[in-house]
Amino acid sequence: MALPKVGSIGEYIREQRQQAKISLRQLAEAAGVSNPYLSQVERGLRKPSAEILNQIAKGLRISSQALYVQAGLIEDREPPSDVITAIRADPLLTERQRQVLIDIYESFRKEAPAGDEQTSQNARPQRGPETDDEPLPEEFRAALEPYATPSGNGNVTQETKEG
Repeated sequence: MALPKVGSIGEYIREQRQQAKISLRQLAEAAGVSNPYLSQVERGLRKPSAEILNQIAKGLRISSQALYVQAGLIEDREPPSDVITAIRADPLLTERQRQVLIDIYESFRKEAPAGDEQTSQNARPQRGPETDDEPLPEEFRAALEPYATPSGNGNVTQETKEG
């Protein structure tokens, strides 16, 4: 998750605050720090602790990891994927929207098994043998009735209609 490098953590915090369209006072209140302290952090006069960075990240609604990497507290190990790079580069998204999209994308990546070769074009729900014989609940069958006909085992099969 590579971040655009700026001169200091303070400049990065200021940039994120301005992109989020919140005032210094609003961020200080949301982060639980004083206005003068936050102002000093943004101007590079103070170096915030990891705990303060976490509070600021919550106030900005961004990943604390992003601030930790920017502050040099942790290394950015994994290069960004093309998807993350595209999300970060999209000028029409707010910082909050970017972070939500990245969080969702990363959660999907974590859920995917390591050896899974499926792509979005050929992905199909995988059904185990225990689900193949289970009939659909009555309310689902009723909703699908105009479009499908039940098979002998209670499952619904697709019926094509011409005309």
